[in-house]
Formats: sequence, structure tokens, C-alpha cells
Amino acid sequence: MKRTGTADLPLHGGKAPRWLFQRMVKLSGAISETVIDNYGQEVFLERITDPHWFQALACTIGFDWHSSGTTTTTCGALKMALDPELHGIAVLGGKGAASRKTPDEIMSLEEHFNVGTSKLTELSDLSKLTAKVDNSCIQDGYQLYHHTFIVTEKGDWGVIQQGMKDDMGFARRYHWLSHDIKNPVEEPHRGICGDLREAEVLDMTSKESGDTREISLDLVKDGPEHLRPYLSRGWQSSLYEYHNKKHLRMPYHHPVLDTDISKGGWKVLERAYEIQPESYADLISIRGMGPKKIRALALVADLVHGSEASWKDPVKYSFAHGGKDGTPFPVDREVYDSTIRTLERDLRESSMEEGERRSALKRLERLLS
Repeated sequence: MKRTGTADLPLHGGKAPRWLFQRMVKLSGAISETVIDNYGQEVFLERITDPHWFQALACTIGFDWHSSGTTTTTCGALKMALDPELHGIAVLGGKGAASRKTPDEIMSLEEHFNVGTSKLTELSDLSKLTAKVDNSCIQDGYQLYHHTFIVTEKGDWGVIQQGMKDDMGFARRYHWLSHDIKNPVEEPHRGICGDLREAEVLDMTSKESGDTREISLDLVKDGPEHLRPYLSRGWQSSLYEYHNKKHLRMPYHHPVLDTDISKGGWKVLERAYEIQPESYADLISIRGMGPKKIRALALVADLVHGSEASWKDPVKYSFAHGGKDGTPFPVDREVYDSTIRTLERDLRESSMEEGERRSALKRLERLLS
């Protein structure tokens, strides 16, 4: 799999009016239909998981051009527009409580796709893992609240998920695309965009963190008892200053990097020791293995074994129909509907086989009704 990029977006309130969202469903469906019919499901998946193409789609269908709602509303429109039976693509999950239903929605695809239970279980586990990686392995302070899982009838998949940072008034969007890469905890990103770069982010997905991931795994497999001296409160400030040794500063007072492990945390480490995970992906997939324990293992690996993790933030349009809040200009309903009709005309004049063209037009007419 390949992590394809990240986007930073300001948090905006409000929601798309009903008349606009209905058109967003139709236009996003028409655009998706055109891409799928002309280029195939795989190309559509590659495009929708590209942060720049996704942003362009959100702008084209008329939502706020740069706000957090471009993610949740665009994904919601796509979920309503794409039918697994007709398009061979399912858009699952969503915002808040809907995101937690994603594993169950994945398992229900057995009714629509010719995919076995074992494959669906694998996809369900990958959905959970991508959320764990972006929430816990990249410690940038953004708490995930939106998770959309897109899967084709062939079992290819992509993820679009978003986290919130309330104190900054910003959201950050993460994109995944299934690919040949076998290691889900090591990227590089294909593209990163955003105005905000955090001063210090523990990035356990970085190639620079490879040794730290291996040693973190070994520390757990050797048993948690020998970790206690390093994770007591008395060692916390030493661990913090050690990982920041390239710029040692000793102010009168500073916040302590929280590496204290509670009683429940030790039980998680003990369970991990009993399980003996084979890979770092298996380790972070263990229930309860959250940011604090991942960070603590990384710091001990650095202090004891000299394996430095990456502390660099991994983060690095066009408007067609206006936006719901009138920026850069109000949505023109006539122009919006004209765009949908133009796509219908292009489908009629395309070089598709007659049977494929009739099928595509029938589906597009359903969207326009």
C-alpha cells in the first residue's frame, strides 16, 4: 500500500444546504461515472485517493474550497452516488459514529462483490490499521473523527480520513492507496500539501524510524518488566531531553513528555508479550496499544539502543461552481446543472461500445432524475 498524501484544512462550521448537497451527489456521481467508464475502477481509485485530485473534485462540486467540510461532505456525496452493484465500487464509513461502522459495512460487501469472507476480514483489519497508524504512529496532535474506506469489486482499496486539532482550528486529511508495498507502517508519501508544519511530530512511519520500530517490537517481545525503570515518572524528563539532544535546552520550567504507563497500560504490554507479535504492524494493531505506549517504546529504543525515530512532521485550487458560503462566488444553479448535462452529452458521444454506452447513460439519467 502507499500513503499518498496529507492536506491541512481550516475548520469551518455550517453545512451544505439541501439543494446544493443534492446536486453535489449528482455531479460527483456523474464525474465518477465518467472516470470509471472511460478509465476503469483502478484509475478512479488512484485519483480519488490523491489529495490534489480529491481537493479539485470537492471544489468542482461546489463546497467550501479549503475547509474541513470538503472532506466529510464530498465523501458523503460519493457514498450516496456510487452503487456497489452498478459501479463495482463501494464508499464506506464516514464521520463520527458512521466511521465506527466501517468494519461491519466491509463485511456486508459479500452481498455485492464476489469476494470471500477471508478477504473481507483482511480489508476490515486494514481499515482499522490505517486509522491506528494516522492516529497513533504519526503523533501530530490531530484526533481522527472521519474515516472513509473505498473498495472495488476486485478488492483494491483506498482510505480518506481526517483528524481535528481544536486548539489550532485546523483539520488534517490523510490519504491511503492499496499498492504493492507490503509494509503498512512505512511510507513514503507521494504528495503532501498544507500550510501548517508542526515543530515536532513523532513519525513512526518514516523510513528514519525503521530501526526504532524493530527495537520497539523487540522490547515488547522480551517482556515489559525490564521497561519499568525507564518509564517511571523520574525518567520522563530525561527521556524528553535525550530525544531532543541535538538542541539541549534547560528552561526554568517545561512540560514533561508523558511517557508514564498506567496499570492498564502495563497490562497491554504484558498482553503484547504473550502474543509475541511478528511485525510492528501486528504490535500497533493490539487493542490498547495507543500513542502513549508507542511513544514510550520509541523513546526507550532511542535511549537504550541509540535508534533515533523521526521527529519531523510528514506534512508538505481550482474552483468551477462557487462555494456554499459564497467564496469565491455563490453557486450558480443553472451553470451547475449545465455541467451535469455536458457530461451526459460527452457520454453519448464517447467511443464506448454500444452496450457500455447505454448502460452508462442509463445510470447517469438516474443521477439526473
